[in-house]
Amino acid sequence: MGRRARRPSGKDEVAMTDSPAHPPLGAARAPSAADIEALAQAAFAQLPASFRRLCDGLVIQVVDFPDDETLDEMGAASEFDLLGLFRGRGLPIRPAVEETGAMPNMIWLYRRPLLDFWCEGEETLGAVVAHVLIHEIGHHFGLSDADMAAIEAAAS
Repeated sequence: MGRRARRPSGKDEVAMTDSPAHPPLGAARAPSAADIEALAQAAFAQLPASFRRLCDGLVIQVVDFPDDETLDEMGAASEFDLLGLFRGRGLPIRPAVEETGAMPNMIWLYRRPLLDFWCEGEETLGAVVAHVLIHEIGHHFGLSDADMAAIEAAAS
């Protein structure tokens, strides 16, 4: 934020300072797809090496919104309903030898819905991106939403 300054009237106000850590509000910009990708890569790097090895070949894509086909397929009422999506075959059902021309497993992170969710909450953007990424990696491992909900409930 800024530092507190006292006005002669006795009321507090926040003095906005220009510093490298806090650019002036007029210079603020929404995090880009590259910024979200950097947060996702940082979260991925924090996973245990054994998990990362199981994600070999997994592609992470960041786009603004899901496409219309995805929204229809997922039964989404709004383009803001999906934060991320796993597409592919989970590890337990993948063949031992990949088929020629088979698409890699992919995780899609949707920038605008992520930013909207982040703005409405109290977590950092990095924490939101990490949570969604890890959830989608869970699908890569073959876990269902119910499986992941049970794991999260047991951990809390």
